[in-house]
Amino acid sequence: MNVIVMRKGTLEMITAPIPTPGPGEVLVKVLATGICGSDLHCLSHTAELLSSTKAATGVDLFDIDDDVVMGHELCAEVVEYGPETRGDIPVGTRVASPGILIRERLILLGYAGVDMPGGYAEYMLLNEALMIPVPDNVPDEIAALTEPLAVGLHAVNRGDLGPDDVPLVIGCGPIGLAIISILKMRGVGPIVAADFSPSRRAMAKDLGADLVVDPRVTSPYEAWRSVAGTTDPAKLARPNLLFPNDVRPSVVFECVGVPGIIQEILDGAAACTKIVVAGVCMQKDEFYPTHAMLKEYDFVFSIAFSAEEYAEVLGHLASGALQVAPLITDRIGLAGVPEAFERLADPERDAKIMVLPSVG
Repeated sequence: MNVIVMRKGTLEMITAPIPTPGPGEVLVKVLATGICGSDLHCLSHTAELLSSTKAATGVDLFDIDDDVVMGHELCAEVVEYGPETRGDIPVGTRVASPGILIRERLILLGYAGVDMPGGYAEYMLLNEALMIPVPDNVPDEIAALTEPLAVGLHAVNRGDLGPDDVPLVIGCGPIGLAIISILKMRGVGPIVAADFSPSRRAMAKDLGADLVVDPRVTSPYEAWRSVAGTTDPAKLARPNLLFPNDVRPSVVFECVGVPGIIQEILDGAAACTKIVVAGVCMQKDEFYPTHAMLKEYDFVFSIAFSAEEYAEVLGHLASGALQVAPLITDRIGLAGVPEAFERLADPERDAKIMVLPSVG
């Protein structure tokens, strides 16, 4: 089969054996795989990713000299069952699944070698227990969005917004847009969003943001204040001795992931804000803790999702509650993956590119 491997900082297509499913595993044909921002980070900051993962978990994600087949946002078709499986989902059924393979240890698909490839391949392995049939009314590419949308759902759940909270989304890349979509679906608002990119601001508006600003022109925090003010004492944010209490509660979603953004939020956000850090920053960052203390900020860091959140998102896509087709800006075959990674460095060109391995 054809696969795209990450090899020492570059991407190239090679041929590799079709993997053989082990106990509890299923061979599937990949129908659609989204290119994730974490894939871009993995390619450009491989050493930092490996060192931070090892420091936080004690586990080596992969060896820096390994060939790695990325891709973890996927929709696939059941081809063949391995041993010790039930076979409850018929061969030929389309499925979605979190990018996890459970063997002697948990393996993150998309961060392993050609014997356990991610979705930038024609075939891959999934655990039977983690597969969910894709409803007939959900296209392959929309089903592949389940994973990034589940990341957004998890971040919103981590934010634990109350009925009077006013969210501010900093950064309208795929995760910021996923968060906006989830907030809109849940009726939270008004939603304020900020991004330098005109195309991403337009997409944020299409997906449900009520007020979208260019930070070069308008402070996101002043924009937030323009819609968050209230004279209703029942809706006010919790009091802080040093700052006036004339606004509704604030939840800021940091979806940029570059050094300095957290300090910008500390400088600009209202007192007693909850800050949900969902942006993946691969470098060291620094900020002044006293700013957070004086304003009594709450910090929450968010990544990934639970199996229940993943299934919930697929249900929302099937019901039509989540309308996210504008997220997909292009479709390519495997051969187009290296060039797509280059294009995604420019926020004006694309949001979510879908890889369709069957496309020549």
